[in-house]
Amino acid sequence: MLIKNEKTRAIASHKAGMDEKTGRKYIQLNKLPSEMKTPHSWRTRNDPFEGVWTQVCQLLETNPGLEAKTIFEYLQRQNQGQFIDGQLRTLQRRIKHWRAIAGPAKEVFFTQEHHPGELSESDFTHADELNVTICREPFKHLFYHFVLTYSNWETLTICFSESFESLSSGYQNAVWELGGVTKKHRTDRMSAAVNQDCNPEKFTQSYKALLRHYGVEPERTNPASGNENGDIEQRHYRLKSALKQALMLRGSCNFDSREEYEAFLRGEIDRLNTSRKARMQEELTVLCRLPARRLDDYKPLDVTVSPSSTICVLHNTYSVHSRLIGERVRVRVYTGHLEIWYGQRIVERIPRIRGENKYRIHYRHIIDWLVRKPGAFENYRYKEEMFPSSNFRVVYDCLKRQNPLTANKQYVGILYLASREGESLTEAAVRRLLSQGLAVSTEAIKELITRDSRLPTVTDVFIQDVALTTYDELLTSAGKETVQHG
Repeated sequence: MLIKNEKTRAIASHKAGMDEKTGRKYIQLNKLPSEMKTPHSWRTRNDPFEGVWTQVCQLLETNPGLEAKTIFEYLQRQNQGQFIDGQLRTLQRRIKHWRAIAGPAKEVFFTQEHHPGELSESDFTHADELNVTICREPFKHLFYHFVLTYSNWETLTICFSESFESLSSGYQNAVWELGGVTKKHRTDRMSAAVNQDCNPEKFTQSYKALLRHYGVEPERTNPASGNENGDIEQRHYRLKSALKQALMLRGSCNFDSREEYEAFLRGEIDRLNTSRKARMQEELTVLCRLPARRLDDYKPLDVTVSPSSTICVLHNTYSVHSRLIGERVRVRVYTGHLEIWYGQRIVERIPRIRGENKYRIHYRHIIDWLVRKPGAFENYRYKEEMFPSSNFRVVYDCLKRQNPLTANKQYVGILYLASREGESLTEAAVRRLLSQGLAVSTEAIKELITRDSRLPTVTDVFIQDVALTTYDELLTSAGKETVQHG
């Protein structure tokens, strides 16, 4: 105590931050200031809800989910003019106290003990909140997120839907990067892996085949029990928070290409995993071995090419070359593209459409017959897909203004030139005509293409004969220098 170390009571009191008389009082009572406080057990004002509290308790016991504001508004309606809006906070405090003393038991989250190499979890999560753009265009995508529950080692794969192809590709990318598999793998009740409750089989055949290939036991969470997949849910939040901060430090959410964005993600994932190396080493020693090879992560479909030279794949329409009309083709549906196979050979690779009821038509697939039937272009269902770039759209509108009767024939002829001479060369000729204000026509564009693609004339080159005696003189002088130095 200060009184024992200081010379006078006055000095001790001042150092304790109190008056000398106050200090003398505590010394005489032999008690500390904290021991002098009396518990506040009385009310400073009357309880405005005392008369209706029994009714409030009955409402809460009947339906514990009722909010204090709902009950307060009910009391105001039942007792006109008795309660004012400023008393809501008083009721909220009383109800909060009631819930803690007499309310229903709350859900308890039981902390789990994880073991190395025992369990991994995965789930899809939307990444739109990152506001990433590719070449200034919004990049709508998801992450397939994979986590080891013991070490929290994580990785991700960009995808565009919660399909089985995305799940298969993401899971296999994760385990092959990891170099092994855990004994069990848990997901929530995603439709790509788990059947509806009315189905006697817990998991889909495709998902069971995938995990059987890797020797992994599948697990799923119970309905409305996201906490059972708590590790991956928490990592969703922390990962996206870290990515947001990294994008802020970078100073931009725009990337020049998807490859640049993926490199950025890989760098951040590696940085996050750096602090987990010690526990990760424990996992690596007990992980199960990988099989000899990956499974094909695509969905095979057999479809017939329609008379319009299109196929329908997963509720979307794609064009294929007209020579395949009426033929049965095999379509391999990957996460980001389709492969068209015919006769055990790949004939086309097409970017996959995101969503449903959309279409992707390429003019090269149908131009051979469209140029023979130019009149069909005016009301063609997929007409808007016939403009490879904005310059082609501008030239079509220009042709419409020049001569509406021949515009379709002229434009289809230009598309035919693009398919034969090259789209970039044709577009360059179109731009030149438009910039110079000249009349646009198939003939004019063809003439420009021919002129630009013509090879330059060969320039005659004269090379003077070299006298062989020059080499003799060179060798002779070199020999003399050698003798002198020797």
